[in-house]
Parts: sequence; C-alpha cells; structure tokens
Amino acid sequence: MLRGLRACWRVLRLVLHAAQGLLVVALRFPRLSVEQQQARVQAWALGLLACAGVTLEVRGTPPSQGPVLLVANHLSWLDIPVMHAARYCRFISKSDVQAWPIVGTLATAAGTLYIERASRRDALRMVGSMRDALLRGEILAVFPEGTTGDGRTLLPFHPNLLQAALQADVPVQPIGLRFVDRASGQTTHAPSYIGDETLVGSIWRTLTAPPITAVAHFGMPERAQGRDRRVWGQALHAAVDDLRQR
Repeated sequence: MLRGLRACWRVLRLVLHAAQGLLVVALRFPRLSVEQQQARVQAWALGLLACAGVTLEVRGTPPSQGPVLLVANHLSWLDIPVMHAARYCRFISKSDVQAWPIVGTLATAAGTLYIERASRRDALRMVGSMRDALLRGEILAVFPEGTTGDGRTLLPFHPNLLQAALQADVPVQPIGLRFVDRASGQTTHAPSYIGDETLVGSIWRTLTAPPITAVAHFGMPERAQGRDRRVWGQALHAAVDDLRQR
C-alpha cells in the first residue's frame, strides 16, 4: 500500500512538472537566449528525475562544449532526461515523437532533431543536418542501438549517423547508462522499456520501485583516426559496453 501511495504522489508531481514545463515553453522560451534555454532544459530534466524518485550520478567528464557527438546505450524512457540532466545536448529521435502529446512539445523545445527511420533519403538529410549542427559547435546525442535493450546485453550499433561526425571531423564521446537500486547498489531493470512492455507500465514500475540512481558514465572522446563508420562504430560499441558495466 505504501508503494502505491508513493507512486501516486510521484505521478502527481510528474504531471505538475510536465505542466510547468509546457508553461515555460509557451510563455518564457521565446524570450530566452539559446544558453538560457539549454540551462532550463537541463534544470527541468533534473527536476523530472527527482519527481520520479531518481537521483543522478555522473561519472567521467561530460563535454564542456561542442562540437561533439554523444553515443549511449538505450534502456528506458528515462535515458533522455538522464542525459539532459548530465549535460544539455540535442537528440536525434524518430519522427513519431514529434506528434506525441506533451512529450513532442517538450522534445521539440529541447532542440530534438527528427528522422524518418524507414527512409534512406531522410537518413541522408539527417546526416547533413547533424553535420551542419556539429560544424556550428553543437553537442548532439544518438542511441546507435536504434531501440531500447534489456540492459543485460548491448545490441549491435547502427553506425549510419556516425557519418555526420566523420564529415564534420569532430570527436565522438561514448556514454554508458545504468540504473542502480540505491539501497543495494545492484543494477535494477525497473525503468526498462522493451519488447511488448507499454510506456505506462514501464513508468508505473519505475514509480513503484525503491529509490533509483541513474548512472551516466562518460568515456573519453575519440576521433575516427582514419576508420570508416562501421569500424568506428564497433570500437564505440565496445567502449559503451565497458562503461555501462562499471
């Protein structure tokens, strides 16, 4: 019963936090500088984690500035706010997200770039958009697995979007994400969102779980050094796999 009450309280806090975010986007964002908008996004993401009973632990060194492409494993609906809270970045996301109620509005305000994953032509367009953003000195982020994994094994990487980093000649920084039960220190899969699981079910399981720590482990940025995107993708896969298990 106590877990249910705690979860209901967290749901209420999340709803109010989302509403507050929508108000800020609608009323204040147009008057803020880019740097102020980014700071707001980072602060809002930290607040969302707190509402969900999740604390953030950052290991390694997040980038102080761009250009850099961040690549991370994908576990949960919490991954994006975890990474935003650790370091503001612009995500590349499937185009469906843009139409999602509330989430789409907030994601767009956070600077998300949208891609039609089934379209080769759109993938080429996205590589060009990412290259231009990196050349402007921005920090971008992708989940090369292309979908959420179960947290036990790391799915193969799709290296297509690494082409943008190759074309812009910028570093890529690997990140390992993990969720830990705060009391035991053991990995928890409560926030997972895979297979036939529903988003609502995943959120409820997270909110009813004991306190969780989200670990974002930043590795060392690396350049291609003559590698093509496939070979580079394999090296980054190994780096992310190592970081997420530490």
